[in-house]
Amino acid sequence: MGEVAGGSAGGGVVDSDVDEIADLDVEAVRAQFPALGRRHEGAPVVHLDGAAGSQVPVRVIDAVAGYMAAHNANTEGAFATSRETDAILAEGRRAMADFLAADDPDSVVFGASATALLLALSRSMARTWRSGDEVVVTQLDHDANVAPWLLAARDAGVAVRQVRLRPEDCSLDMGDMAAAIGPRTRLVAFTSASNATGTMPPVAEITAMAHAAGAEVVVDAVHCAPHRAVDVAAWGCDYTVCSAYKFFGPHVGVLWGRRELLEALPLYQVRPAGERLPHSWMFGTLNHEGIAGVTAAVDYLAALGLSAAGAGSASPRRGALEAAYRRIERHEQALCRRLLAGLAGLPAIRVWGLADPVRAAERAPTVSFTHARLKPAEVATFLADHGVFAWHGNYFAYEVSRALGREPDGMVRVSLLHYNTADEVDRLLSLLADL
Repeated sequence: MGEVAGGSAGGGVVDSDVDEIADLDVEAVRAQFPALGRRHEGAPVVHLDGAAGSQVPVRVIDAVAGYMAAHNANTEGAFATSRETDAILAEGRRAMADFLAADDPDSVVFGASATALLLALSRSMARTWRSGDEVVVTQLDHDANVAPWLLAARDAGVAVRQVRLRPEDCSLDMGDMAAAIGPRTRLVAFTSASNATGTMPPVAEITAMAHAAGAEVVVDAVHCAPHRAVDVAAWGCDYTVCSAYKFFGPHVGVLWGRRELLEALPLYQVRPAGERLPHSWMFGTLNHEGIAGVTAAVDYLAALGLSAAGAGSASPRRGALEAAYRRIERHEQALCRRLLAGLAGLPAIRVWGLADPVRAAERAPTVSFTHARLKPAEVATFLADHGVFAWHGNYFAYEVSRALGREPDGMVRVSLLHYNTADEVDRLLSLLADL
């Protein structure tokens, strides 16, 4: 692969050919992330905490700072910086529509976080539910896609069914899912990738089951987004959320929904929001500089799908994103196979979830494990003392942790991203062997 492109935050179309064969140039990738140069006691830091938030490339930092330096204004004014801000926000919606494979940029809503957007969505949906209705959640989800529905169901007086996970591999029990969805189901909410175990449920299959029963579907794509191309068209879902800080951008939440559904839902809103999408769903002044950074993050990812050969021909941003994610998947799966194989050789370590290296392609490269003698906090502290940043606890996936009997200590989580290397995996495994 040629050198990874840099550049400005804008651009609905990326100029270059999409290369579907070449591997990811990891050194060129890493050169774009200033945080990866951090050192601990003379050695490079290993960032394995990406599931809690990725690092950001220079182009995202420049886009955020560039907005604040040159374009900072509120929207819909007659003067230049206000018009520039309007254009930057519109480009952010176009970028996220490409990112999600959505055909309507005005159905892209920005907010403070995915959690805040799900709370707003749940409050509106609950106003349409009636006694006897049911909602379905799962044990596999982050609490952001569980608690809002529990609260909304409580307020609306409707029942909640929770789909079990299978402790042996942390997959969703699809038989339990089929039994939970019925003629009274109004909503099915589930994740496309577990932030705790890396499990990746069959999104399109579950969506089809829900739609066959007349239910709507909310997919949490927060953890999926850095690892696989999100495709709301292929999934067939009705709503999805993600967070830009998980895919190399700023702390901005994103909600997409079908236009007819977003327009039909009753809203809690202030009068300045207006009645038209997307403004009707966006409450107050947005994080303009963050949205400039969102566009830069999407364009950074698209650039990973480009080849220096053939520059000058036009290729849609979505095509470049799909090619980029094919490269990302190949690289991350190789790292995940290496990690799982190495952990299998450590008798004190137990992996929770799909542990077979041969099946690494079936999961996200996020691995949680426990040590036979040491608590997760002790293991994470030991790793931190040696410059390896990993997470411990339940990562707000409360239902997962409870279902696996891991409360209150939780597990140790290492989450690989496309900027990680085989040497970093080996360094982690060496430290765990030293334990």
